[in-house]
Amino acid sequence: MKNLWNDAEAEAMVATYAAKGVNRDLALRTYTTRLLGGEPRLVLHGGGNTSVKTTVTDLVGDSWDVLCVKGSGWDMGTIEPEGLPAVKIAPLLKGRALDKLSDANMVTLQRANLIDPASPNPSVEALLHAFIPHKFVDHTHSTAILAIADQAESRVMSEKLFGPKMGFVPYIMPGFDLAKAAADVYDQDPSVEGLILDKHGIFTFAETAKEAYDLMIHYVTVAEDYVKQNGKNPFTPTALPSNLAKPADVAALLRGAVAVDRGEGRFDRMVSEFRTSPAILEFVNASQVEDMASRGVSTPDLSIRIKTGPMVLPAPDADALDGYKQIIADRVAAFAADYTEYFKANDARDDVKRTMLDPMPRLTLVPGLGMFGHGRTLKDARIAADVGEMWIEAARDAESVGRFQPVSRPDLFDLEYWSLEQAKLAGAKSKPFTGQVAVVTGGAGAIGAATAKAFAQQGAHVVVLDLDAAKAAAAAKVAGNGSIGLGCDVTDAASVRAAFDAAVATYGGVDIVVSNAGAAWEGAIATLDDALLRKSFELNFFAHQSVAQNAVRVMKQQGTGGVLLFNASKQAVNPGANFGAYGLPKAAALFLSRQYALEHGVDGIRSNAVNADRIRSGLLNDEMIANRSSARGLTVKDYMAGNLLGLEVTAEDVAQAFVHQALAERTTADVTTVDGGNIAAAMR
Repeated sequence: MKNLWNDAEAEAMVATYAAKGVNRDLALRTYTTRLLGGEPRLVLHGGGNTSVKTTVTDLVGDSWDVLCVKGSGWDMGTIEPEGLPAVKIAPLLKGRALDKLSDANMVTLQRANLIDPASPNPSVEALLHAFIPHKFVDHTHSTAILAIADQAESRVMSEKLFGPKMGFVPYIMPGFDLAKAAADVYDQDPSVEGLILDKHGIFTFAETAKEAYDLMIHYVTVAEDYVKQNGKNPFTPTALPSNLAKPADVAALLRGAVAVDRGEGRFDRMVSEFRTSPAILEFVNASQVEDMASRGVSTPDLSIRIKTGPMVLPAPDADALDGYKQIIADRVAAFAADYTEYFKANDARDDVKRTMLDPMPRLTLVPGLGMFGHGRTLKDARIAADVGEMWIEAARDAESVGRFQPVSRPDLFDLEYWSLEQAKLAGAKSKPFTGQVAVVTGGAGAIGAATAKAFAQQGAHVVVLDLDAAKAAAAAKVAGNGSIGLGCDVTDAASVRAAFDAAVATYGGVDIVVSNAGAAWEGAIATLDDALLRKSFELNFFAHQSVAQNAVRVMKQQGTGGVLLFNASKQAVNPGANFGAYGLPKAAALFLSRQYALEHGVDGIRSNAVNADRIRSGLLNDEMIANRSSARGLTVKDYMAGNLLGLEVTAEDVAQAFVHQALAERTTADVTTVDGGNIAAAMR
């Protein structure tokens, strides 16, 4: 592994933080923590921690010897000094004399001695950092080290490989007991430069930041070189179908299967992240892949990311996809049943009251294709996929030099349901559309952009479609929450299909579609050019049909229902003079929404429409507003507020109507009027 220490960069960081009142020790600790955290083969999504023992001055001028240790919730790759909260070290050291210390009391001890009470909780391994007397202490979950630690004979292999310079600590769950055990191993031979924690990872320590970091890179490199020189390919490839299906053929089927069915048509959906590479394919295409997956996770910290390990599917045959949906369902059911039994068996070992987490897999391996990470958010799905890649590397390397034998299931359970690990997940509160994917057409316009933003604010990942790709991307950026923007001509069936395929490729599927794109043309109906009317029907009717067809295609693959929402317009029910070119296809689109409600309610797909009027947008621009208000002898303000409430209706009001319809679980074939009150346009 490459050593990334750079004297000039280190000193530059020291100077930068000195100007902010941060001492040299903490600045260098921040520097090397970032070096470690930026390498996924060392640290991944919250794993690992670092510390430095230094001196700080409190608000009243008293000086304290402290342990600055990584705080919970901070990413080592981007950490700032405040992510290493300072804890008075003397009380922590006194704690070593205790025979027992509960997790709750351990947290209390650490928080009670924070210099800044507003700091995040110190790492659950803070006591281990405190009990090791060296100034700088580094801890990672190196995949190369795990190839050695995840062995049946891990101690023997570790001692042979690293010699007397590395102590070995048998597996103990993180916390007070592990801290005491590690300190005892250190005390037996204070000349050691680090510790191998069985089934867990590695610690290195020294009196300077550079030395501790150098030792980490050195011992990880020793492990890497050992695997490279002694590892043998442990896998034999399995036979694959001659006509292998594509990831897009599988994604929606799989996403639907891993959704948690809450009953009564309600689902907790997840989004998916697909990954593939030569290394991934070599692993998932091995005949031993199911056996490897059944052995568990490479380090127990990963249990909160991928549970007991991956689910494995058979290779998908493109000529037999009709039956593959049931195969997926059966495999998911088997995984869930196994997880439920795992919970029941281990929960019964004590009297602690626990609530089982959902039993769905978070990582799925598919021979011939690659792997899918699953999560309630795109971030979570990507984390699962990241973890999956590192799990594959650690498991493969361990098997290549021996036998991959990670932590046991009871030990895994203790950590997965450990209160301190669960606390890491407690802050992730679901929103109404968490786990759902929404597609909004005409997404760069006023109504479309407002709608995309409204759905994203409620937790949805939004695919913003617009004829102008750059504007779609800009609207998606404003919407936030991992939304994407794509160019799409909704009057081109191939373009619509490609857009939905892109949504599936990005998130795994689609749950909500707001068919909003449209444009208005004027002209007296008796003299209206036929080509113009047909053009309007292409955009204002047939485009809605094309969008809805693709939505239903994906939603039926998922089998978890869905929502179709159409922008119907006031013209659909209250035609205006010289607006037949717009109103006629809109009226057809309104009845299209009801046809979908009629035919696909059985699939759990709801279909509703919004009837809006006088919204500032591309359809009703400033010039048109001025012309219409002038023709009626009204000011622009009075014209725009020409309704029963006397209030202008905005694009945001329309967006909220779409959100309301998507939330109304027992409403379909509805038309919601958003116009401030216009009796002539009210539905009868």
